[in-house]
Amino acid sequence: MNSFKRMTSMFTVLAVLSAATSCGSNVGGGSADNNAPVSTESTTAAQEAAAPAVTEAAADPAASTDTATFVSGTVTETTAVTTVASTETTSSVTPEFTLDSYDITVSVGGTKTPILSVQGLQEVWTTSNENVAVVDEYGHITGKSEGNCVVTISLKDKPEQKAEVKVTVVAADDGLTYIQGMLIANKTYSLPADYNPGGLTPETQAAFNNLVQGAANDGINIYLSSGFRSYEYQSQIYNNYCSIYGQSTADTFSARPGHSEHQTGMAIDVNIIDDSFIGTPEALWIEAHCNEYGFILRYPQGKQEITGYKYEPWHIRYVGIENAQKIREKANEVGDPYLTLEEYLKIDSVYQN
Repeated sequence: MNSFKRMTSMFTVLAVLSAATSCGSNVGGGSADNNAPVSTESTTAAQEAAAPAVTEAAADPAASTDTATFVSGTVTETTAVTTVASTETTSSVTPEFTLDSYDITVSVGGTKTPILSVQGLQEVWTTSNENVAVVDEYGHITGKSEGNCVVTISLKDKPEQKAEVKVTVVAADDGLTYIQGMLIANKTYSLPADYNPGGLTPETQAAFNNLVQGAANDGINIYLSSGFRSYEYQSQIYNNYCSIYGQSTADTFSARPGHSEHQTGMAIDVNIIDDSFIGTPEALWIEAHCNEYGFILRYPQGKQEITGYKYEPWHIRYVGIENAQKIREKANEVGDPYLTLEEYLKIDSVYQN
């Protein structure tokens, strides 16, 4: 009888120990069952509730397991949402901006600037076509030639934050013709009689000063013989040549009033203004180096049918260093050492009457 009681007592102890061990598997501890029904359902509900804003860390299964263990096998919806919200609060959010206009019209040579609703941003401005319009770092959009393009503004550190402005460039209402940003005066395109920049443009004068110095450094003497000419002065010159040589001959080397590049304030005749200048060291230097200073040889040899004027190695035209280099590059590309402005811009030079 005593033996039977001892055996019964032992079975009772074992049963109690077994129950205690079983309970321990469902209460927080290193050997927790991560697939227990209660924990899985609670975790899934919390993840689904916070799904729209789940971060990379919250999506990690291991991270979900650690959270379940920490709260002793019970993950509440409130706990999960609070964790995600905390993550969102610490992330940086790019401020949005708007413009006062997304569709502007500007005349050739004119400038307009879209206004930002948020100031102090580090914005980047770009244009889809520099031949139509250019834009500087401050958003000043300047028309270069008639046409359409798109100017884009984006944030320096957040390039995905951007806006686009449709730009339409129309002809200037002052009677001037700009093509790819260059003022044109030839037999086809004229200038108004009252157009008068008052002399060589400051850019032209400064560039010519640099050219003269560059030539001097090479032992070449270049000087200005004729610069700006007003409409009235060109009329006197042209009419005088017509009376001496006749109009048809005069038209081969002298421009009609309103059609002279000298009236633009960006054309210069250097040194000797006649055929004796041809082949001189000065003429050869001009042909080889004027583009380095923003000038082009305006009436090259063999191009009379294109420009409408005979070869004039003394006549140079300021177009800016960038344009001068582009024209030279294009000339090299087509194997022509002296590409004319008409060829480069694909325009003609023919009097209409």
